[in-house]
Parts: sequence; structure tokens; C-alpha cells
Amino acid sequence: MKKTLIINILLLVSAFVYSQNTVTGKFPSLNNQQIKLVGFKGFDTYVIDSIRADKKGAFILSYIEKDYGMGYLSAQDNKPFFVVLGGENIKLKGESFAIAESIEIIEGYENKVFGQYATEHPRREQALSAWVYLEKIYTEDSLFAVQAVPKQAIANEKQRIKIEDSLFLDGLPKNSYVSYYLPLRKLVSSVSTIAQYRTEEIPAALASFRKIDYSGPRLQKSGLLGDVIEGHFWLIENSGRSLDSVYIEMNTSIDILVENLLPDEQKLNEITEYLFKFLEKRSLFKASEYLALKLLNEQGCTINNDFAAQLESYRAMKKGNTAPGFDFKKDVIAPGYEATKLPQKLSDLKSKYTVVVFGASWCPVCPQELSQIARQYDKWEKYGIEVVFVSLDDDEKIFKSFSGVFPFISICDYQKWESSIVKSYHVFATPTIYLLNDKREILLRPNSVNQLDSWVDWYLVQGNK
Repeated sequence: MKKTLIINILLLVSAFVYSQNTVTGKFPSLNNQQIKLVGFKGFDTYVIDSIRADKKGAFILSYIEKDYGMGYLSAQDNKPFFVVLGGENIKLKGESFAIAESIEIIEGYENKVFGQYATEHPRREQALSAWVYLEKIYTEDSLFAVQAVPKQAIANEKQRIKIEDSLFLDGLPKNSYVSYYLPLRKLVSSVSTIAQYRTEEIPAALASFRKIDYSGPRLQKSGLLGDVIEGHFWLIENSGRSLDSVYIEMNTSIDILVENLLPDEQKLNEITEYLFKFLEKRSLFKASEYLALKLLNEQGCTINNDFAAQLESYRAMKKGNTAPGFDFKKDVIAPGYEATKLPQKLSDLKSKYTVVVFGASWCPVCPQELSQIARQYDKWEKYGIEVVFVSLDDDEKIFKSFSGVFPFISICDYQKWESSIVKSYHVFATPTIYLLNDKREILLRPNSVNQLDSWVDWYLVQGNK
């Protein structure tokens, strides 16, 4: 009985050891430093293994099957050296992780291939861009356009470089992680070059982005998830199309992305929230609105509460909707009004336009944005614009000290996020700005004071000349 138990334990230990792979290194300059092997999980990273190098800078780290994908080594200077965790033992030596050219990959096929491509591909891309530039000269400049031989030589060399790169990638073992990762990395890294110099490749690049399995484990372990999403939509934005065409293409990509992610609600929430924030940051509001409404109307998925609240603001507070009215509760600071004639509610204002700003003294961006509004207020007021600052502060002294210097109306009910006004306007972040007309219809939901001021200059200042 005991003998059988011991044998089973030994077999389990042996199986565990056998399933491990090692990353062995010797970097004298990293002696006695803590060395970490870090892996990727979606948008996040995690420490796979960590050990202190000996006095000669030698270390051995381990990883197992769940870690397969990309990873990186880092020491105390936090400069990463990327490695392919493809189920093979890896052996390295060099001076420092920060000096990639000093590192020799002694063992590990996938890592040798990765290192080779990482060195050769940028050189091919650089040469290709140079030939594209020359081809343009020999095509458009009448001095050179008559030279058929150089033009053909340039076309041949361009084709040769592309074939050489493709043959390298096609020759990788199909079951290796590098056979997935390297084409993906090539796609992402080529986005700006394609948009600027090789526009004929844009349709193929977009098709490649749309074929990606965004919920697949290989992408989740690549460390490229954010880059892929941003590269995909940045390329559409910078594809040279009209703005209407850009939004049509983005909506198509959003449809494909959401359809791909529907079976996995966790990834659906994580990835679409990342995309939503990216589109908002780029002021691509029609696309972020389309994404918001698509997710809210999708019956086959559940959206996390916090994210759903952000999306709901697009449905309830989109351009053209009527904004809720509200009373000026608790404290009101209105420098331009007599004490006996302070406005009691939003509808008391008789201005042609009203800017409603939600913010607070504790918001990192709000002081700067509100100060900018204060500087523009005299100009805006001439064109019939009133400003109402709804403060989310919860301390009376802080509110009055912070808001007392502004030339526009400031109100506060000290309820912070629980304020009925905040909730009725579906505010989930500060600052949030709305521009309303005299019927309280939402004309604009600017992401900055600069954007709002540009609207004033274009529609009011220029329009009155």
C-alpha cells in the first residue's frame, strides 16, 4: 500500500517537472538582482516566476502550459526583453536586458526565429518604404517618368522584398506560437506606414484585422490586444476616406468584433469597454455611440453595471435628445445676477444656449477646464451662451472657495455621485459637458473646452460676420 502511494506521488511530481519549461540566463551585470518572468493575460500582465540571480548573474526561471504565449524578462531597471514562451527551454546570455543586441539566444528555436525576424523585418520595411518613395518620383516627376528600366527595377525589388518576408513567415512551423505572433506583430507595426506610404494595402490590412479572433487565447497571451484594437480603428480613421465613410467602416468593424465576442461575455465587456474609451479619446463620437447602442440593444449579452451606465448615457443623452430640467438646489453662486433674482432652476435661464458642466475641485482635469471656460466666458456671453457648473463636491467650504472665483453660475447639492442632477444626466466621469439650445435640446457633447470653443467660433462668431 505504502509502496503504491509513494510510486503515485513520484509519478505526479515527475509529471509536474516534465510539464515545466525553463528560461536560463547568464547576465553578469545583473548579479544579485531580482529577475522576473512576466506573462500577458488580455490587457494585463502577471508574474510567472521570479528569482534572484547569483553573483555571476545566472538564473533559472520556469513556466508551464498555461503561460504559453509571449512574455518578457525584467530586472531592477524594468527594461524588458521579450521571449516566446512556446513550450521550449530557452537559454540566453548577454550584458543586460536593455541592450538587446548584446543578447545571444543559445537555445530555443522559436526564440531564435523571433530574434531573427525582429532584426530583419524592420530593415526590409525601411528598404521597402525607400523604394516606394523612389517609385513615386519615377512615376510622377516628368524628369524620371520616361525611365522605364529603373521603374521596372524598383517594382521588381519591391516585389522581391515582400516575397522574402512572406516566405520567411510561411516557412514557420504551423503549430508554433511565432507562426501566429509574427504576422500579427507585422500587421500592427505596419499600420502607420501603410496609412502614409502604402495606401493600396489598406483594404487587405483591414480585412486582416477583421479576421482576428479577438477572444482567442493566442491573442490574449500576445501582449498585443490593445495595440490590435487601436491599430484597427486608427487605420480606418486615417485611411483617407471621407468622415461619413470612416464611420461606415468603423460600424462594420464593430459589428464583426461584437459578433466574434458574443460567446464570451467577460471578454466582450473588457474589449468593447477598451474600444469605447479609445473612440471617445479620439473624439470619434459617432462610432462610440454606435457601439454603445449596439451593446445596449444586444439581447444575447450582459453588460457590466459600470460600463452599462456609461453606454446608457449615449442612449439617454445623445445629440438631439431633450436634456432633463433641474432645480438649483442648496447653494447657488451667480455673479451676474442680483441676489433677489437668482435663478432657481434651469428653465429660468433665458439664454439662447446653455453649457452645463459637471465637475469638482477634486477632479484632476476640472480646475484647468473650468479656468479655461472662465477665460472664454465674456466672449461666449456676447453670443448668448450661459454656463452652469454643477459641482460634485460634498463640502460647502470647498465648493464656495473653488467656485467663487468663476464668473458663471455654480450650483452644488453636496450629494456627489448621488445627486439627482448627476443621475438624470447619466454622468459617470468628470468633467462632462453638454451644450443645450433654448429648448434644452442637446446640440453637442464636447470632450473638451477647446472643442466647445471651436464650435462657438465656427457657428456663432463666424456666422455673425
